[in-house]
Amino acid sequence: MAPFFMTKQNIFLIGLMAVGKSTIGRLLAESMHKEFYDTDHVIEQRAGADLAWIFDVEGERGFRDREQEVVDELTQYDDIVMATGGGVVLRVCNRNMLASRGVVIYLDSSIEQLVERTLRDKKRPLLQLGEPRHTFRRLQEERAPLYSEISDYRFITDHRGPKVLARTIEERLREDGIL
Repeated sequence: MAPFFMTKQNIFLIGLMAVGKSTIGRLLAESMHKEFYDTDHVIEQRAGADLAWIFDVEGERGFRDREQEVVDELTQYDDIVMATGGGVVLRVCNRNMLASRGVVIYLDSSIEQLVERTLRDKKRPLLQLGEPRHTFRRLQEERAPLYSEISDYRFITDHRGPKVLARTIEERLREDGIL
């Protein structure tokens, strides 16, 4: 785990798609009276298009360029909760910004749980390319070491509702003097 410092007030959620970053992030922000941002939603708002369209037209590189710009801007805000896209950690500069500008919380889940959560989801471009179980396994192998590299905390989201998990995260941050 990466070291964290008492001055950090921003909370950044990382992890694979469908792990619960947006839902838990909203709950945390509401409970802690912080502004909430979801990098994917900010990208969509600014582009005037959904992520699938951006991937189709600009490719993954175009999307990652947009993502890097949004991460750089939002991580400079104060006292926020931010949910990131699952691939945000693929770029070193994003990992550095997240690790140096806030407390990074890695939300993790089993492949089975992720597949179940996305069974009818047609909005995730990376899941349209093949068998979701294989896609999740490949993404987990590629990204888990990067998530672990920059995370201050890791929480498993299986078998716990988002409200319970958000409360657990907040209590842990309070116990550790982060909040």
